[in-house]
Amino acid sequence: MSRMKLEIVDRREFMIASGAAAALLAGFVGSARAKGDPADEKAFLEQLTKGAAPAEGKVKLEMPEIAENGATVPLKVSAESPMTADNYCKSITIISTENPVAHVCTFHFTPDSGKAWASIRVRMAKTQEVWAVAEMSDGKFYIGKTTVKVTVGGCGG
Repeated sequence: MSRMKLEIVDRREFMIASGAAAALLAGFVGSARAKGDPADEKAFLEQLTKGAAPAEGKVKLEMPEIAENGATVPLKVSAESPMTADNYCKSITIISTENPVAHVCTFHFTPDSGKAWASIRVRMAKTQEVWAVAEMSDGKFYIGKTTVKVTVGGCGG
């Protein structure tokens, strides 16, 4: 039977190891934040829509005008669609223009969903525009936009 050897780490070794781990983690976070530049959400939108320009309308995005705490901002989104077998909303993708990563989430729907509707809470680093892009079963894309003023950031800001 093998025995594990238990070593006691003194406070100095623990602090050095913790500092090294924190520095490593800060490097990862810093590299993720670089992705939040304005080119990323446009590139993501172009990739999502396969180059097609989404039309305004059919998508309703509800968020508060002012978010006192960016750590938990309520978001409701819906798309106008009959949700029949041959005419329905396939998905709604949420995109943030100033967060470290532009793609927030994607909701997928089928005709059996009955409605193309979802509600979540999101983190927002700072004041920004949020986009909701709906993909319809006929291949068309629609977009809804809103601006949220964040007074206290939720992504480390």
